[in-house]
Amino acid sequence: MIKVRKADEIYAKDGGWFHAKWHFSFDDYYDPQNMGFGTMRVFNDDTLVPGAVWPMHPHRDIEGLTYVPSGTFRHEDSLGNLYTMPAGSVQRMTLGKGAYHSEQNGSETEPLRFIQVWIIPRETGLEPGVESRQTTAEERTNRLLRVIGPDREGGSILVHQDAAMYVSRLEAGQSVSHAFAPDFGGYLLVLDGAVTINGEALANGDAAMVWDEDRITIEAGETSELVMMEVRVKARTE
Repeated sequence: MIKVRKADEIYAKDGGWFHAKWHFSFDDYYDPQNMGFGTMRVFNDDTLVPGAVWPMHPHRDIEGLTYVPSGTFRHEDSLGNLYTMPAGSVQRMTLGKGAYHSEQNGSETEPLRFIQVWIIPRETGLEPGVESRQTTAEERTNRLLRVIGPDREGGSILVHQDAAMYVSRLEAGQSVSHAFAPDFGGYLLVLDGAVTINGEALANGDAAMVWDEDRITIEAGETSELVMMEVRVKARTE
């Protein structure tokens, strides 16, 4: 099953210093029929104006995943970390026992766009911690590059759940395929460009929710940038 979510159907928020597309219920957006997808609770597409700082705020018992399509992301937290990440970077922050963090635009002249995902971890009360890595356009081109996963295969950042993040830059006319294990599905966002997913057309800003599909094939109609979360969408039976 593939459910296409058009860009103009996704909740938009304009806060002046930030602009956001919240794909699932978040903050003052509440829809009891749209509370997440499997073990993924939040999928936000946020843009901060130059120099903007999202003030320090607390979370607990989530795995916060960040991908930076463009701009310079500056991270600060109550664990003593303060650093910047360029476009193409990914990060996981474990907020088990609780910690504060702040998302910031590290540039005074350019906007920052970042994707933020909340994953419900396997267990509560984990020790807070952060891990990040940078990817290049070459690494992402014409493949689904796994950057976060339940193990460190291929240099993935570890997330404490059966979940994975993939990023891709597909050139026009190129395609990639992905097989899903039983009880797993995907949530894909077209960051830029236009693609088809098993024949379903997605334009810039569109998303697709995928479940009960053994395999998907994504083909680019033009050079396109993508991010996809793979999550468990049914209760484990073992």
